[in-house]
Amino acid sequence: MVWNIHAQDWAVSLLKSHAAGDKLRHAYLFTGPEGVGRQTLAVNFAQALNCTNPPQPGEFCGNCRDCRQLAALSHPDLSLLLPGDGHKDILIDQVRALQHTLALSPYSGAYRIALLPDFQRATPQAANALLKTLEEPPDRVILLLTATAPEVLLPTIVSRCEVIRLRPASLQATQAYLHTQRGLDADRARLLAHISGGRIGAAIRMAEDPAALQARWAHLEILLALLPLQRYVRFKHIERFSRSIDKPRQTLGEILSIWQSFWRDVFLRAARETLPLVNVDLEAQIGQVAAQVSADQARDLIIAHQAAIQHLDANANIQLLLETLVLQWPIVAVSPAAENVLLQGEKA
Repeated sequence: MVWNIHAQDWAVSLLKSHAAGDKLRHAYLFTGPEGVGRQTLAVNFAQALNCTNPPQPGEFCGNCRDCRQLAALSHPDLSLLLPGDGHKDILIDQVRALQHTLALSPYSGAYRIALLPDFQRATPQAANALLKTLEEPPDRVILLLTATAPEVLLPTIVSRCEVIRLRPASLQATQAYLHTQRGLDADRARLLAHISGGRIGAAIRMAEDPAALQARWAHLEILLALLPLQRYVRFKHIERFSRSIDKPRQTLGEILSIWQSFWRDVFLRAARETLPLVNVDLEAQIGQVAAQVSADQARDLIIAHQAAIQHLDANANIQLLLETLVLQWPIVAVSPAAENVLLQGEKA
């Protein structure tokens, strides 16, 4: 079975050697931006450790019961640690319950596996509680943590793990993979490569969920429609808009990130940088706005959007947050976004 991850060959090679030989560590930390393949790689590693019919040392068959159950995150020896219902953080009681489970012998596999995705969501108390297990791990237990970066975790946790730093693939490699391996047409593959920034997992999710691309397009259309308007007119639109958002905090976080990417592109054009754009399908509009604002203004707007995302996480009032943000947008002339030909087929 081929490991289900692209552009991380060095990491796959390392983990194969650990699964096959005597280099196995008791804890691994997979870091990198969302969509780069952290959890996929961790699950593949768990399959290599517990496969009952490996084609060769360090590999996994993908067909035995253990491989199938691990792929579905339903293996009896797999413990998945996620925030509980109604919580955004991993709590200390959850870590203590995990420790109790890990003290038991494996039920059917060679190892008990603890998968802790996005462990930066753990409270300080929960993170400190995990240290005991990392310092004195039970026999036949492997902990697999993921996080956006080592720096977001306690240094004492990072120091006790084998750190696997994953990075996005190049835009060219991502586009080629989506086109040749996933069967996307060249234009759509190019767009998704740029939007995802080379995070192939994120690109695949968008390719498989046309609604996500349609939502992105709608959010950018709103931004472009508001830019030429006087600020008092914007407020009227924002008031209606804020009331119409489904799952306001989650959805608004996505909207703010998309708007921030637009201003990032404007900054690149205003500063005459040669880095690739994210929103390549709006290159004309980005150029128009960049011709009317300075690089410093665009940079300040990137910072303002990042601050808005942080205020959103701190439970700021949604309508007030949006009004404050659009008040900072410049009033500029910009062409409306033309119908996105890449989405027309999805709307049919």
